[in-house]
Formats: sequence, C-alpha cells, structure tokens
Amino acid sequence: MEARLNIFGNALAGKFMRHINSAGKVVSDAGVPHATQELVKIRASQINGCGFCTDMHTKDAAHAGETTQRLNLIAAWREAKVFTDAERAALELAEQGTRIADAAGGISDEAWANATKHYDEDQLVALAGLIAVINAYNRLNVIAQTPAGDYEPGMFG
Repeated sequence: MEARLNIFGNALAGKFMRHINSAGKVVSDAGVPHATQELVKIRASQINGCGFCTDMHTKDAAHAGETTQRLNLIAAWREAKVFTDAERAALELAEQGTRIADAAGGISDEAWANATKHYDEDQLVALAGLIAVINAYNRLNVIAQTPAGDYEPGMFG
C-alpha cells in the first residue's frame, strides 16, 4: 500500500501534528497509567481500522513491558480476565467515545459512572482528551492511507 499523502514529510501536516502532539502530551502526563493509555489508543485504533496507529501503539506497549496475551485480547476485553476493573472502565470509554456516531448519545451514564469509580476528575479529563487525540490521529492516518508495519518504538522521539 502506498500512502495518499506523506503526512510525515509535509510541512503543513507536521505543523498540525505538533499541535496534536502538544495536546497529547498534556493528557499523557495527567496521572492515567501508561499501560491504560496504550490500551485505550490500541482499542480506538482497532475500531477505526487504523493500521498505522495499531502497529505503533502495540509496539510501544510491548516495548514498555505489556504482555503478548493482553495485547492479543484487547479487542475481546469484555471476555478476557487479564484486565483490571479500571482498565475495563477506560476501554469502555474508549469504545463509546470512538463510536459516538453509532452510540446515539455518546458515553452512557452507566459507563461514565463506572469510570468515576476508578479515576479522579483530572484523569477523566485526560481519558476524554486521550480518546479525542487518538481518534484525530486515526482519522488522519486512515484518510492518508498511511501504511502500517514499519514503526519502531521511539522513532518519533
């Protein structure tokens, strides 16, 4: 597959992505465990069919020590016993926040109430921001048809 746009070589795309990266940095430093952040990014990327982001975040998670078993079970997290209740709450937010158009109302009150059992207000803001940021990246890469498979952990600094 060849990309429609070279978003990594285009100056305007680079400027745009620097702003998204800045927003991503704010939410990544807000106290949500790194492993949970990667699970959220992977699940949203799977739902959106973003091969580039799925490749990147599974590799980053593995590089940070995530197990193959947990990575293989993210798409089936409801049936898997390997995720904590807090991770499950974050994955539910990721799914409902990614499928806003399908969800007829966005995040359900039940999913939100469950998340508030595990995360404080800043962490909830961070999760919402993280879901928004990864969805923006997913959409950019899907539109550009950015190919997957060549990502190496740390290659973007």
